[in-house]
Amino acid sequence: MKLRCVNCKREYSTEEIVYTCKACGSVLEVVLDIDSIELSREDLRKRPFNLWRYREFMPIKGDSIVTLNEGGTPLYNAKRLAEEIGVKELYIKNEGANPTGSFKDRGMTVGVTKALELNAKAVGCASTGNTSASLAAYAAKAGIKCYVLLPAGKIALGKLAQAILHGAKVIGIKGNFDVALKLIREASERFNIYLLNSVNPFRLEGQKSEAFEIVDQLNFEVPDRVVVPMGNCGNISAIWKGFKEFKEAGLIDELPMMTGIQASGASPVVKAFKKGKKEIEPEENPETIATAIRIGKPVNAPKALKALYESNGYAESVSDEEIIEAQKLLARREGIGVEPASATSIAGLKKLVEQGVVDKDERIVCVVTGHALKDPEIVFKAYEKPVEIEPDIKELSKYL
Repeated sequence: MKLRCVNCKREYSTEEIVYTCKACGSVLEVVLDIDSIELSREDLRKRPFNLWRYREFMPIKGDSIVTLNEGGTPLYNAKRLAEEIGVKELYIKNEGANPTGSFKDRGMTVGVTKALELNAKAVGCASTGNTSASLAAYAAKAGIKCYVLLPAGKIALGKLAQAILHGAKVIGIKGNFDVALKLIREASERFNIYLLNSVNPFRLEGQKSEAFEIVDQLNFEVPDRVVVPMGNCGNISAIWKGFKEFKEAGLIDELPMMTGIQASGASPVVKAFKKGKKEIEPEENPETIATAIRIGKPVNAPKALKALYESNGYAESVSDEEIIEAQKLLARREGIGVEPASATSIAGLKKLVEQGVVDKDERIVCVVTGHALKDPEIVFKAYEKPVEIEPDIKELSKYL
């Protein structure tokens, strides 16, 4: 097990606290010795269905794991939504069913466990909401200090409440997420805080388990396409890494096309992909109703673009109006309530089917990343309001 730069391939020890390459500044990835993993499908089926079912693929050395029983999230066969969108077979991987209500728990169980292995006394992150909520919970479970930096006044109340509830030191920054990330990275070096944003390669190792579970739940049949919302872009690259490792281990024979969706007001990766570039042009003032992906300079953009190109995938952006419509569609056709950022995968799929980019006969998995109650304010702002009447059956009958 080692760390390796995705750009210049320089290698680092996993015992060293390092987040980006000291030679070229690019992001790092964990490289496992897949050939040493001896694991069959039958072995996996005997284990509990959660993230640690795939223990051999996780870069943790000891047995002292910080866990809230994350993973094992539902994969719904969305027949009504598939009919509405016009595809033959559609599944929804509902990451909102994780302990703190988002996919970030997958990364934090590994990341905080690694923090303890490295003898860290405190952890920290910049966040648009879900990362802070998750890190606060896992830090509480581990019994270590937690510091989170948030763009002041731009965090959904559900997520902010979670961070406060679990005892994190919450600090609002007068600036956007990218400003907060730059500041926490500087603070992590100066004050010996273990950084657990997705620039941390160990955190992404937990998130790759989404790929393992999707395969497992489809009886080891690989979907044709996996559609993922993109913010800081750690998740799409992690899921792609998971599929590749399962194939290298001989557990699957094929790989899916990865498709990343961003909000139009924060879409640097989509723009780079459509131009065939390997680097993005950062957006200084990203803006979208989908606060969880309101990021103009995603640190994992190189990994995301690599996943899109390697998998023969695609990237698209959707408007705030398309996001809200997709959120409503998913909730009212399948009973699955998600926050706006999650609904980008549904909005993006709908758009790509209409454009003819996605074949209607494909088997598709859409990842939805966070629970609806993460951001309930949006429902009250963008949806129809409840009616109020006198307690009279004649009045009630008008609405029945």
